[in-house]
Amino acid sequence: MAKRDYYEILEVPRNATKEEIKKAYRKKALQYHPDRNPGDKEAEEKFKEAAEAYAVLSDDEKRRIYDQYGHAGLSGGAGGGFQDFSSFDIEDIFRHFSDIFSDFGFDFGFGGRSSRRESTTRTKGTNLRIRVKLTLNEINTGVEKKIKVKRLVECDACNGTGAKNSTSFKTCHTCGGSGYVTRVSRTFFGHFQTTNVCSSCGGKGRLIVDRCSKCTGSGVVQIDDIITINIPPGVREGMQLSYTGKGNAAQGGGIPGDLIVVIEEEKHPDFIRDENDNLIYNLVISIPQAILGSAVEVPVLDEGRIRVKIEPGTPSGKLLRVKGKGLPHFNSTSRGDLIIRVIVYIPSEISKEERKIIEKLQESDNFKPDKVKRDFNFWDSIKKIFS
Repeated sequence: MAKRDYYEILEVPRNATKEEIKKAYRKKALQYHPDRNPGDKEAEEKFKEAAEAYAVLSDDEKRRIYDQYGHAGLSGGAGGGFQDFSSFDIEDIFRHFSDIFSDFGFDFGFGGRSSRRESTTRTKGTNLRIRVKLTLNEINTGVEKKIKVKRLVECDACNGTGAKNSTSFKTCHTCGGSGYVTRVSRTFFGHFQTTNVCSSCGGKGRLIVDRCSKCTGSGVVQIDDIITINIPPGVREGMQLSYTGKGNAAQGGGIPGDLIVVIEEEKHPDFIRDENDNLIYNLVISIPQAILGSAVEVPVLDEGRIRVKIEPGTPSGKLLRVKGKGLPHFNSTSRGDLIIRVIVYIPSEISKEERKIIEKLQESDNFKPDKVKRDFNFWDSIKKIFS
């Protein structure tokens, strides 16, 4: 089933601020919270739908991709795209947005759900951003790239805990090991309960007594890593692809950040790409070829060459179209076209014999510019080729 527009789901305008988006999500999450709608599958789906919309619109990178390319942009990247929240368990959403729910306290206030909450807060590592240059040939077919990046990974000496060994911890005295501090306040509407991440232990429920010597307690170390990414066909200059979990590891355990790949497009010696994924090729022909007509060969990206017929009397600037020989559209099975722009070559120097021939031709009515104006309208030819 087609996904709904994320702005429509949260009922916010497309220029909404991050605070407005956060406020709208809180409202939807409260409305469709499972504890308020027990056994209501439709409410549960809307709860997940709102969580997915917020996950995209609250992230600057994902929001930029969504605004430019819609859902198709987020699903690109050959496995590196955004996670569909319909496959998430409700508890996954609570953990994913623990800051939102703990601010309001409503994931605990309706059904005692805190008993199922983990004792650790799953923080997320920072994203990495790299620029990758691609040729038109690579854009045409898609490509697998192996890239070298410096990134933080989980420390193998302590398995990301930051502690020297399993006995190097003590229970946090502030939260008593739960990782959260709960407060109950009295309001006009009754008692209101809020649960926040413990500031002493960061939600882990325990403190490190003896730190790991390799990572000095952070749980992560920096390495030069080789990452394999698959870039789909049809990407273009400035497009950003997100590869989930390929960024920096989170300190003290958690969810790795993402790898953001910014596409750079290398210039091709023969073709120019336009905004509709057409490839423009400048075909230079001689004056005799333009007058008499000819069959010429032109290159096709990744397909060698094809023969194209030049009709007699072809003017300089005429456009010829070969359908389906351009670049593929991103996340689509259709393609752009090959546009051949005819350029008639005019020599800057000629021999005496050639001059005599040209001067004689100049006397003919067929070679006078006023006849060209009557017989040929350049702009009409442009409209015709794109109609």
